Amino acid sequence: MTKLLIIKCGETFSSIKEQFGDFEDMIIKGTGISHDDVVIAPVYKDATSLPSLNKIGAIIITGSHAMATDYEEWSVQLIRWLQDIREHKIPTLGICYGHQILAEAFGGQVSHHPKGIEIGTTSIQLTDAGKEHPLFSILPHTFFGHVTHYQSVITLPKQATILAQNDFEQHQAFMIDQHIFGVQFHPEFTAPIIHAYIDEQAERLQEDGFTITALHETVIEQDYGRALLEMFVRSAGLPITNTSVGCTLFQAETKNMR
Repeated sequence: MTKLLIIKCGETFSSIKEQFGDFEDMIIKGTGISHDDVVIAPVYKDATSLPSLNKIGAIIITGSHAMATDYEEWSVQLIRWLQDIREHKIPTLGICYGHQILAEAFGGQVSHHPKGIEIGTTSIQLTDAGKEHPLFSILPHTFFGHVTHYQSVITLPKQATILAQNDFEQHQAFMIDQHIFGVQFHPEFTAPIIHAYIDEQAERLQEDGFTITALHETVIEQDYGRALLEMFVRSAGLPITNTSVGCTLFQAETKNMR
C-alpha cells in the first residue's frame, strides 16, 4: 500500500495550531486520507527526514511562514531533492510556500509581490488549460480560494503551464510534466482558519493600510479547496477513508453547472 508524503516546511501560529491543528493536520483532514496512510517529513527541522520513495504514492508540500527567497539550508536541500526525484513522476502538489519552492526548483523566480500581501478569500479563474485538466476541471471556471502570502512566483519555469489566476496573482496554479502542481492559494484552509490568520496578522495588516473588518468580510466558506485535495489524492490512487460530504456534494453540483 502506497502512502502520502507530506513535506512539512514550517508551523502555523501557535493559537491556530491549538484550534485547528498544524499544516499537516489541515491537509490530512482536507484529503480525507487516514493518518495511517501518511508519512510526515519535517524538513524545516531536519532536511534528512525525507524518506525513501519506495512506498510513496503522492507528495504534498506544505506552506510556511518562512520566505522562499531566504534560501535557508533546509529549503535549498529540498529544492535539490525535488529536482532529483522529478524523473520518478510521483504526483506532487505544492501549497503556497511549496508552490514557490517548486517554481524555484525548476527554473522559476520568487519574490515579494509588488502589491504586498494577498489575504482573505479571493475569486480565482481557471485558464483554458485548467478547464481541460482532469484535476482542476472538477472546479467551476471561477471559484473561491483562501489566500495569505507576501511572496509570489514572479516568473514561471519555462516548461510550466498556468492553470489558474486572478487579477492580483497571475500564477495561482501551475503544472509541470502533467504530475507536478503548485497552488498559491490554500486548499487546506477553511473560513475559520483564514479568519484566524487575519486576526493573527491584524497589526501588520493595519500598518499596511488594510481594514480588518473589510478583510473578514471577504471570507467565504467553501469546499473548492477540499474537493481539489481529495481529487489529487484519488487521482494518485491513494485510499480515501473520510470523504467529506461537502466535497461530494460540491463535485455533483459542479458537474451540473457545466
